[in-house]
Amino acid sequence: MTDDEILAEFRAADALLEGHFILSSGLRSSRYLQCARVLMDPARGARLSTELATRIPTEIRSRIDVVVSPAMGGVIAGHEMARALGVEAMFLERPEGVFELRRGFRLTPGAKVLMMEDVVTTGLSSREAIAAIGRAGGETIAAASLVDRSGGTADLGVPFFPLIRVDVPTYNAESLPPELAALPAIKPGSRAAA
Repeated sequence: MTDDEILAEFRAADALLEGHFILSSGLRSSRYLQCARVLMDPARGARLSTELATRIPTEIRSRIDVVVSPAMGGVIAGHEMARALGVEAMFLERPEGVFELRRGFRLTPGAKVLMMEDVVTTGLSSREAIAAIGRAGGETIAAASLVDRSGGTADLGVPFFPLIRVDVPTYNAESLPPELAALPAIKPGSRAAA
């Protein structure tokens, strides 16, 4: 799939939003890709995940034992990626503010893990998820996401494979351009802004 074909999937799902958005990182943006909407259609989720799986080099893909994703946004993306790779899926939760495996999920010591996100902006949640995977006994050998909003700057400490990179400027709340400041701010994600 080309980037245009991938963005067409987001547009078809009404998942490419324009306005004034507060991202989970606390940064502001004029565009937002709502991965929950694009994954609402299982067939679309399967197409996108299958495409992303093909972009992970064979030498990494063949070693993946399990896909682990952070809740909430990464749960469906992680499940679809696990289906595309033919492995199990688990997710991390933050009941006390720190990611951990719950619900009886356990990693076999040394399990090779793909950490799957829906969107990466700063990489903070991804790095926190990777640390939790390590505490649970797994080894994160790669990370993937449907969308990389970092402008290619997110350093996750492992090879990172996004389906699409979307370079949309982000701003601190104190330094908004006038056209963005004139719009009401909306928090579309699942987590309170930092």
